[in-house]
Amino acid sequence: MAGTKGKAAIGKAAALAQAKALLTKAPLIDGHNDLPWVIRQQTGPQGDVVGYGLHKLHNDGDTDIPRLRKGLVAGQVFAAFIPSEIEHPGRATLEQLDLIKRIGETHPETFMPVLRAADMAKARKSGRIGMIMSVEGGVGLENSLSPLRVWHAMGARLMTLCHNGTLDWCDSATDTARHDGLTAFGRAVVGELNRLGMIIDCAHVSAKVMHDVLDASTAPIVFSHSNARALCPHPRNVPDDVIDRVPANGGLIMATFIPAFLNPAIDAWQRPLREQGGQGYGPEWNAMVAAHSASHGPCPKATLGDVATHIEYIAGRIGPQHLGIGSDFYGGPVTPEGVEDVSRFPFLVAELIRRGWSDAALIGLIGGNFMRVFKAVEGEGARLRLTTAPLIGTIRDYDGAGAAY
Repeated sequence: MAGTKGKAAIGKAAALAQAKALLTKAPLIDGHNDLPWVIRQQTGPQGDVVGYGLHKLHNDGDTDIPRLRKGLVAGQVFAAFIPSEIEHPGRATLEQLDLIKRIGETHPETFMPVLRAADMAKARKSGRIGMIMSVEGGVGLENSLSPLRVWHAMGARLMTLCHNGTLDWCDSATDTARHDGLTAFGRAVVGELNRLGMIIDCAHVSAKVMHDVLDASTAPIVFSHSNARALCPHPRNVPDDVIDRVPANGGLIMATFIPAFLNPAIDAWQRPLREQGGQGYGPEWNAMVAAHSASHGPCPKATLGDVATHIEYIAGRIGPQHLGIGSDFYGGPVTPEGVEDVSRFPFLVAELIRRGWSDAALIGLIGGNFMRVFKAVEGEGARLRLTTAPLIGTIRDYDGAGAAY
């Protein structure tokens, strides 16, 4: 595979030692983690960061400070995720952004907010984990452009356009398409994100929206937690014709650890549950999985090797410089064997070392490529703000009087 190979085969112990040595020199940045939603769901009152106790090992979860440190994580994108169907989505998004800010304020010795690309180096020099805020799902816009500027002012630097539900302006990969891609308002969202210097994330959108965003964006985009659809046909994965357009855009695809996005046998096993309306997370989904297991046998397993195989497939098509890692740890009960929690990132790097990846390719994969995109998006925003006024208005101003409001 061009650009990745550089080592002879070595044993597991030696590869792990090399991986840890590399991670002490080059920053690992994970592009997606839903810890804020876990805290919101598991504490009372909702969102009690102090009560959750991030400083302690949470054996029933996948993310806490001890394991972030053990995993040699240098930068973490924390998502302000809310479900598409939540009541008061605008308020809920602000609550989630506030929760992320309070993670940093509660543990200032561990986390440093990253508002500019240059802040990552400052965080690393101070021995802290750079904390990047994202919004997962544009439902919280409530069909207005103004919240984008509020989210940016709060510190958000990445936005996943939608989640599992189709919005009034954007088709989701896992819901019925209603717009044949982006509407005019959706294109305005892309334009304002470019102007603000926020990274656009197409992880959850339909394939047509992926193409529409690649057509419209003047800055690199990311797929913050998606894999290759050619290897696993889950609709959340990226098809080859989209993968092949990423180099021209300068963006990247960040391989994820969700089992159903890795292994086609898992995707097939879960498909009847999705057809029944299952969302893939939460207590209702867990109950559906338990009932399906009782009648159809246990769900197949995904492994660390599956993650590496998706990474190698994408690298083989477009080169390792367009890849990153976006774990999507969300406190769920099922993770791939070998990457069960945030402490296990070195084991993935070690697997790629054993497959012959060079240090240069690995440094890009684990964080260098993401930083390149971050800097490029930031630079494009600075350029646009010199000549372009903020985009204002609601969906009716762009999509007509009949649009949802």
